[in-house]
Amino acid sequence: MAINKNHEFEELDGVKCGIVEKNVSAERLQFLKSILEYNRFTVIAVPSPAPKAAPAKPAAAPEEGTAAAVEAPPPPPPPSTFTVGVTDYTFNPTNAIYGRLLKAPNGNFVTMAYWLQKETVSNDSIPYYEFKG
Repeated sequence: MAINKNHEFEELDGVKCGIVEKNVSAERLQFLKSILEYNRFTVIAVPSPAPKAAPAKPAAAPEEGTAAAVEAPPPPPPPSTFTVGVTDYTFNPTNAIYGRLLKAPNGNFVTMAYWLQKETVSNDSIPYYEFKG
């Protein structure tokens, strides 16, 4: 069990992994995978479990002489999300970003804005603590 929320690990596909992010979309998965594999981490992604549904309320029986109750449409399929982990179970994304341990494919260090996909290019010329934006 993790000591705090920032350092989670669990078993994915039978391998103990450090969790990078949970419930990510397929596009985000590809983005994270490209950065992590560029930095020589082995990435394991598994589909996230479906959210637990609330128990259904029992339907009231229709009264005699009235039309039968209209059946509700089936619920929409759950969104396809993934849990992303790396085989280095000591990996902590926050420490890796602020400790300047990850590099982007363009050669710059990965910034928090780039990691969160707020910027399309990693530009580490201005430190995060001096950025006024």
